[in-house]
Amino acid sequence: MKGDAGSSLRRGLLALEILAGAEDRDGLGVVDAARRLGVDKSQASRTLRALADHGLAERDPTSRAYRLGPRVFAYAALVSERRLLRAAPALLERLVEGIGERAHLTVLDGPMVLTLLSQSPVHAVQAAGWVGRTVPAYCSAAGRALLADHDATALRRLLRDVELIPRGPNTVTSLEQLEARMRAAAERGYAIAEEELEPGLVAVAAPVRRFDRRIVAAVNISGPSFRFGARLPQAGAAVVLAADELSAALQPAQLQL
Repeated sequence: MKGDAGSSLRRGLLALEILAGAEDRDGLGVVDAARRLGVDKSQASRTLRALADHGLAERDPTSRAYRLGPRVFAYAALVSERRLLRAAPALLERLVEGIGERAHLTVLDGPMVLTLLSQSPVHAVQAAGWVGRTVPAYCSAAGRALLADHDATALRRLLRDVELIPRGPNTVTSLEQLEARMRAAAERGYAIAEEELEPGLVAVAAPVRRFDRRIVAAVNISGPSFRFGARLPQAGAAVVLAADELSAALQPAQLQL
């Protein structure tokens, strides 16, 4: 009995791996699944139905092909979030040591940016920032990094009820200006906000992407312009490397069967 259960579990895990490899197509039929699993059609069908019963697979009603189910992505997202929070503190600490300014991990909360984690150096003058603080996305470097995949329509929908109030001497005051600065950020590889959120504050940020390439967070560094402004290119390169490292940590490990 235990051996049968172990074989069924192993076959189910292998089926999940096969379905994951078929995600770029229209799914996988039972006959094809049986061939890849090395079992007969009835066993493959039972395995796929069991996965579908638990939300780990779903069957297209027209083609009858199986694909990964929504629960797989829910589990993967949960794992990504936990990995993100485990890996980020040490990375932010290295950024602070390397750049000498405050480093943050942020996420998008509607049209606002929420700080999840923050590490700061020992300075007499520091950029304000702390866990739980929210700031508008439209005038922050982190906001532009988090909105990098929003097209013009999605951006206007998100900000339709947001008044673009000037908060610093360089704050954007129209969606056209915001879109232009986001295009510049895309070309540069990281976002910059110079005295937009508040006078004298500058920041750089880069997006963190999970397994499905969705942006789930941003790494950013901020500091006073008199001390930090001349080092924005160096800091920009640093946040890109840090964000890429976090993104790599969010990729699922290959199933070992």
